[in-house]
Amino acid sequence: MKRREEYQRILEKAKLLYLEKAARIASCDKKIRKLIERVMLKWQELAASPLFMETRFQIEVFIRMLRAHLNKSYSGLSNRSLALLVLGLFYFALPLDMVPDFIPFVGYVDDLSVLLAIYKSLQADILLFLEWEKAKSTAEPR
Repeated sequence: MKRREEYQRILEKAKLLYLEKAARIASCDKKIRKLIERVMLKWQELAASPLFMETRFQIEVFIRMLRAHLNKSYSGLSNRSLALLVLGLFYFALPLDMVPDFIPFVGYVDDLSVLLAIYKSLQADILLFLEWEKAKSTAEPR
């Protein structure tokens, strides 16, 4: 329970600092695309790190959700959910956040905490998206 409370505390701080910026990014497809590019670059640097193995699935789902939203194939995201997805990825891609990434290990813990807290708060949306993805993949001809 203590870890969950810590995730929530860090998420609330991230919202205070960056939610307005995330909402501006979320309102512009071009900015979302640029954010995805930045996240992919950082992800390529860190993907092999054991620290990030726990959040690999979450980051990949967030990116797929944003891409599906951008190409208009998925319309199940509310403005709130879209802003939280963008917030999580923006925070992850941001080199200087509450705890700068250049500080070994600790610099990434807050990034992971924000991503995991957002994942937990959007769990219902994520399950719907994953069901949509599954249905879509079974409906497509092979």
